Amino acid sequence: MSVSTSATNEQPGPSGLRRSLGVRDLMVYGLLFIAPMAPVGVFGVLDARSHGAVAAVYLAATVAMGLTAYSYAQMVRAVPQTGSVFAYARAGLGEGAGFLAGWMTTLDYVLIPAVAYLFAGIALHSLVPDVSRWLWTALAVLVTTALNLVGVRTAAVVGFAVLALEIAVLLVFTAAAVVALAQGGARRGWDTPFTAVGGFSLTAVVSAVSVAVLSYLGFDAIATFVEEAVGASAAVAKAVLWCLALAGVLFVAQTYLAAVLAPTAPQRLAADPAAQGSAFYDTVESGIGHWLHVLVAASKAIGAAFAALAGQAAAGRLVYAMARDGRLPRALGAVDPASAVPRRALLAAAAVTMAAAVWAAERDDGLDRLTSVVNVGALAAFALLHASVVGWYTVRHGSRDRLRHLAVPVLGIAVIGAVVYEASTTAQLVGLAWLAVGLVVLGAQGTGPVGRRR
Repeated sequence: MSVSTSATNEQPGPSGLRRSLGVRDLMVYGLLFIAPMAPVGVFGVLDARSHGAVAAVYLAATVAMGLTAYSYAQMVRAVPQTGSVFAYARAGLGEGAGFLAGWMTTLDYVLIPAVAYLFAGIALHSLVPDVSRWLWTALAVLVTTALNLVGVRTAAVVGFAVLALEIAVLLVFTAAAVVALAQGGARRGWDTPFTAVGGFSLTAVVSAVSVAVLSYLGFDAIATFVEEAVGASAAVAKAVLWCLALAGVLFVAQTYLAAVLAPTAPQRLAADPAAQGSAFYDTVESGIGHWLHVLVAASKAIGAAFAALAGQAAAGRLVYAMARDGRLPRALGAVDPASAVPRRALLAAAAVTMAAAVWAAERDDGLDRLTSVVNVGALAAFALLHASVVGWYTVRHGSRDRLRHLAVPVLGIAVIGAVVYEASTTAQLVGLAWLAVGLVVLGAQGTGPVGRRR
C-alpha cells in the first residue's frame, strides 16, 4: 500500500495533477479529516441524547455511513475524475444535478475545516491564554495552507506523522482505561454503552445518530484525489471503504470505554447541557488521571488543525474541478506546474475558511453556529450521490444488479432523510438558503455543459 516513486507514477497526467498517492496516503487524508478521536468533542451530547447507549449510536452511524461509502465506491469506479460527488451526479443525473451536488458539498468542505481550525485555536488558547483565540486560529490556517501549497506528497507525509500521533494517544487512552477498569471496575453496567441506562430507546438512539454523523464527515474527501492516486479508482474505492470501517471500530471502542468509566449519569448530563462539552475530559480526569487529560487535549488540538489540512485540500480540488468545467471562474481551474496542485483553488478555499474560522473565533457563540450547519451540505450531496448510482447503473446503463444499484442507494437516501429531519432548524434553514443561491447561479448558467476538460 506504499506510494510508488517511479517516474511513470509521478508524472503529471493530462489535467496536470500528479499520481503520487497510494492507498495508505488516501486513508491518511480520510482519517485526518475525520480525526481518530472525533467523538471526544460530542461524547457528552451523545451520551445524554441516547441515555448512555453511545456505543450503539456509533455502531448505527457506521452502518448508515457505510451505505454512502458503498455508493462512493460504485461511482468512483464508473467516473474516475476529481471533483467527487460533483462529477458523479453530473454523470449519473445530468449537468444541473452535478452542479448542485458540488455546490452543496462546497458548503460542507468550507465549514468543516473552519470548525476544525476553531477547535485548534480554542485548545491552543487554553494552553497559552495570552495569545488570543482568533490569532491561534489564523495561525493554524496559515501553517496548514502552506503545507498544502508545497505539494500533496509533502502534506501526506506530515499528515501521516500527525495521524500516527493521534492513534498513539488513542492507544494510550485505551490501555489506561482497561487498567482502570480492571482495578476499579465499571461505574455503569458493562452492557449499558449498547443497551442504555434505565432502558433502551430506539428514538433516542436515532436522534443521537443525527449528531454522530458529524464525526464521519470527511471520509468522502478521499474521492477528490482520484486523479492523483496510484491505482486510480480501484485504490480510491478501497481506501474509502477501509477508512470508514477503521473509523467505526475506533469510535465504538473509545466511546464504549468512556461510557463505562463515566462518573456522571446520562440523565444528569441531559439536565446540564453546559457539562456535555467536557464530559469526555471529565471522565478521563476522574477515571484515569490529569496527565491523560492533558495528553488527550493536546492531541485533539494538533489533530484538529491537520483535519482541517485534509479538508482544505479536498475543498481546493472540488473548487478546481468545478472551475475546470466552467461552473466556477475558470481562473480557479489551473494547476501549478511546479507543485502539481491547484494553487489558486486552494488559496480561494483557504480564504473563505479563514474568514469563517476567524469570525467564529471572535464570537462567544461562534462554535455553536458553525457546528449547527456543517452537516447539511454534505448530507444533501450524499443524497444526490445515491441518486447518481441509480441514474448511472439502472437508467443509463441498464444494470440488472438491482440490490446494489437500486436497493442500497434508496435505503441510503431514506437514512439521510431521517438524519436531516432530526437536524436543527438553523441547519435546515442555512441548507435551504445555500441551495437557493445555488439554484439562482444554475439558472443564470443554464443546465447544459458550460465547459470541457482540456
